Amino acid sequence: MIQFTDAVKLLGVTLDSTVTFDQHTTNVVRACTYHIRAFRHIRQLQLTTDAAKTMASAIIAARLDYCNSLLYGSSSRNVDRLQKVQNQLARVVLQLPWSASATDARRQLHWLLVTERIVFKIATITYRARQSGQPTYLCSELEDYRPTPNSRSASAPLLNRPHVNNVFSSRAFSVSAPTVWNTLQSRTRSPETYATSRNRLKTELFQKSYDT
Repeated sequence: MIQFTDAVKLLGVTLDSTVTFDQHTTNVVRACTYHIRAFRHIRQLQLTTDAAKTMASAIIAARLDYCNSLLYGSSSRNVDRLQKVQNQLARVVLQLPWSASATDARRQLHWLLVTERIVFKIATITYRARQSGQPTYLCSELEDYRPTPNSRSASAPLLNRPHVNNVFSSRAFSVSAPTVWNTLQSRTRSPETYATSRNRLKTELFQKSYDT
């Protein structure tokens, strides 16, 4: 007799039967909370802020970022839960009370919001796929936008966004990538080097996160 399950773990990502990533978010929050509690005890030692930030990024923030592009279009509840984890981590790194402003803490650490980190991941993957043609299974999902002659966007490196009829379909890479890419500033999409693109992308998203 074949037994069915509502969720399966693949490469560290929990896929549920409805692809809501609710269970995956729960697992990430649980793991991060455990490590934040342990990190709070270590933080009381004579660590510099830079050292604490590096440890937090390597041990905990990396878990928030792992495969986070899959959460594009996920429920606001899932994103809010992950954002609370990042807020807690920022306060621990800076040794602030729980009542302290999480926004100010994140700004001081120069951390993007969870939603912006998701956008950052999709944008960087899109840039590399367009520039290198690899991996082919992602590059094949991208198509350059071909504007009409004399169009103002004729010189802008935009992507064609397929038409979809439902929210679920909009989460596919073939749709989310052009959606994210086309909303970026032209100067962010244009750089020829990956490093320059990443720097401009983070600057743009940071300004958007904190309205600076």
